[in-house]
Amino acid sequence: MKKKLKDIKPNPNNPRFIKDKNFKKLVNSIKEFPQMLNLRPLVVDEDMVLLGGNMRYKAMLELGIKEAEVTVATGLTDEQKKEFIIKDNVGYGDWDWDALANEWDLMSLDHWGLDITAMAGMETEEQEQDQNATKKLIFNYPQDKYDKVIDALIKLGNNKETALYNLLVKV
Repeated sequence: MKKKLKDIKPNPNNPRFIKDKNFKKLVNSIKEFPQMLNLRPLVVDEDMVLLGGNMRYKAMLELGIKEAEVTVATGLTDEQKKEFIIKDNVGYGDWDWDALANEWDLMSLDHWGLDITAMAGMETEEQEQDQNATKKLIFNYPQDKYDKVIDALIKLGNNKETALYNLLVKV
């Protein structure tokens, strides 16, 4: 059912937040694919307090959207509401990185919000330096394989970060 956003209350106890960069990505994602909002409704309790979709709700307000598809969860105890809030945001599954790398467009995956640096055993580590957050690539390979990966990357660019960026993003 559709409900006016002005009638929906943000959850004051929502333990999740979204940083500016990711919030902008979410806003753009909704702007580019608004049909997603109908496929994945907001979840509220009987008092119209959000249980699921707090970040989407904020993004919709930012975009000036006036109403949204809503599912009303009725008959839940306070403990069940808390449980839902957490379980709705827990990701149990893992990505098949080989399938993604071979069968999907990497630029699209990145644009859609998937952290493609996690491919090939890499992780990101945010470092706060002045106001701009930078990311440091960490390769999780045994030393001999690490050396081979670095050598191959350097052939693609003047350093491993530039080479990897060229390989994953500019291709």
